[in-house]
Amino acid sequence: MKFLEYTVHTTSEGSELVADVMWRYTNYGVAISDVKDVIALQSDRAMYWDYIDEDILKDRKEALVKAFVPLEKVNEILPRIRADLEELKANGEGYIDFGSLETSRREVEGDDWIEIWKKHFRPIHLGRIVVCPEWIEYEKRPEEEIVRLDSNMAFGTGEHETTAMCVKLLQEYLTPESVCIDVGCGSGILGISAVKLGAKCAYLTDIDYVAVASALHNAEINGVKDRVVVAHSNLLENADIKGDIMLANITAEILTGLAPSIPKNLKEGGTLILSGIIESRLQMVEEAFTAQGLAPDKKIKEGEWYALSFKA
Repeated sequence: MKFLEYTVHTTSEGSELVADVMWRYTNYGVAISDVKDVIALQSDRAMYWDYIDEDILKDRKEALVKAFVPLEKVNEILPRIRADLEELKANGEGYIDFGSLETSRREVEGDDWIEIWKKHFRPIHLGRIVVCPEWIEYEKRPEEEIVRLDSNMAFGTGEHETTAMCVKLLQEYLTPESVCIDVGCGSGILGISAVKLGAKCAYLTDIDYVAVASALHNAEINGVKDRVVVAHSNLLENADIKGDIMLANITAEILTGLAPSIPKNLKEGGTLILSGIIESRLQMVEEAFTAQGLAPDKKIKEGEWYALSFKA
């Protein structure tokens, strides 16, 4: 099967949001090539470079986002991606630099893009959690917990700041009796991390059936399927479960819309962790949740993103 490798030139800052746009239109793979990753590997004591091209490091903001689209879908999908990227850039004007958003394209064979895609992933350390692609061998340290994700890593590997902050805050609040809820679970990384860290169980929801299948599969390969429930639903509609910890790494607008329903699913004294918030939307999110009687607890920032925690 032949694919079009469609590449968008953007920035490190905007790369994850550009990738999110591309994932709306393909289930066949999106990869980010970011000079920050080269710099991170260069500084890794476990990694030795005989030689590195200094030209790679000149522009530390440059990132390439590649989507793989079946050839028969190209004429239908590419104009829609282009329109969504233009809307994304307009909405982020003054807040996020998306770079040129110039594009390039080439045809590839199916087997070729799978190997290309896999080369873009490496183990990611998030406190005690190490997110590791299933095909990479990694020997864990005694204090670490490994979360393995299969090659269908469509909905987050943990590398993006918003996911990383959620995992880090989760480790501060988790207890062995915690029931955790992850709204908009994607690959399942947050719920699986919670159980791996000792939570009693995790309840995950997502509106996308591909995300639900991905999260279920990842729970199985991590050996936690008996303690993880994944529901195909819009946010927490019709869900009666109550959590000690609730996580939502979505967009600020969706988080704000979620605010009125939070109290019914969060236990008294429970913790709410929110991420995916840029500075211009921070006050809006804070006001939406404090209006529900939740008390702000912590605020952290990585890159251009914020994560918040509240106590019920």
